[in-house]
Amino acid sequence: MRSFALVDCNNFYASCEKAFAPRWEGRPLVILSNNDGCVVSLTQEAKVLGITRGAPYFKIRNILERAGGRAFSSNYALYGDMSRRVMSLLGELAPAVETYSIDECFLDLTGIGGEVEDFARRVKKNIWQGTRIPVSVGVAPTRTLAKAANRCAKTERKGVCVLSTEAQREEILRAMDPQEIWGIGPRLSARLMRRGVTDAYTLSRLPDEWVKEHLGGVYGLRLVRELRGECCLEMENIASKKEIVSSRSFGTPVTKKKELDEAVSSFAARAAEKLRRQKSLASLMTLFYYTDRFKKGEPQYGNTASFSFDPPTAATAVIIKAALELSRRIYRGGFSYKKCGVLLSGIFPASDISRSLFSSSENEKEGNISQVLDAVNEKWGRDTLAYAAQGARDEPWHMRRQMLSPRWTTVWDEIPVIRL
Repeated sequence: MRSFALVDCNNFYASCEKAFAPRWEGRPLVILSNNDGCVVSLTQEAKVLGITRGAPYFKIRNILERAGGRAFSSNYALYGDMSRRVMSLLGELAPAVETYSIDECFLDLTGIGGEVEDFARRVKKNIWQGTRIPVSVGVAPTRTLAKAANRCAKTERKGVCVLSTEAQREEILRAMDPQEIWGIGPRLSARLMRRGVTDAYTLSRLPDEWVKEHLGGVYGLRLVRELRGECCLEMENIASKKEIVSSRSFGTPVTKKKELDEAVSSFAARAAEKLRRQKSLASLMTLFYYTDRFKKGEPQYGNTASFSFDPPTAATAVIIKAALELSRRIYRGGFSYKKCGVLLSGIFPASDISRSLFSSSENEKEGNISQVLDAVNEKWGRDTLAYAAQGARDEPWHMRRQMLSPRWTTVWDEIPVIRL
């Protein structure tokens, strides 16, 4: 019989912070979005205070401080590295893994010897020992049921829930609202509620013909069959992204073209880095920037422009140069810009391109420089080497992160210090 596990890191961003600052264990913590705006992750202790995901920080700040809690700015370098460590450990434990998101991973446990529940508990223990990140593990005959089991594992059963019998499946599904099912959004949920489908188990017993007619054809039928315990969704290899976006709202509004060009160059460099990481090339780039549409009393402007690369490229210098040319075309003075970004598209594997396309010594030179940049920044921390066009790290347009914790695992100057 098929067997899948979903491993989900509990309150992942907050757990990463606690892993390196255990003094915050048992205290209410929240992680804030870009520019320290809203809550994006929080501990159970913060939830008890009535704080919810998406709450603006200025509204919950006093509540948090009175309870002895702490807010952190999003530390993407730390979270990304801790995610890679978790996924690497999971890859050592299971024969097949699929990274689903930064904090979730599916495992194919088919053929695993011994008790599946014992294996799941070993996964939980090993991840904790290796990273100090708590995880919940849901195991079931299908991926959709594994998602359901994981929800149960988070609230009971000490972090592990295995659905191996019909009685267990019925118990878990009867306790789930339709909207809690993986793949069922608010609109489908409302449609089901109108029919009297108030739980996932009832949904699993609907006739196939009704499901195909009202729940998106084959997609809906596949989902319902997964709820019944029929495996319809296999493990997938993670496909390279077909579009790469690098974009942020500015820490403070930008009015000078020099600052805007520095931001454009930085986002172009970051997009190029992501492109090389997945061993791809891009043939098209789109630049966009715009003002703050919520400030009604200020003049508004926004624009986009595109540039074709021939040959396709992943070289940072080439992409920055094109981005600055686009910026020159669409820039208009007299406005306060709120956000800009770079989108790379027309993406395909670098291995698909003939070497003859790269016969230009200039192209090879830029490609080699990009590889050196990647190697140095991988070892010594992001932006250890950067292009002058990107400006200084402390420019006011940079994302505002006033409560940023150290990048414990990726920057030598910020690694933990042990005093003996």
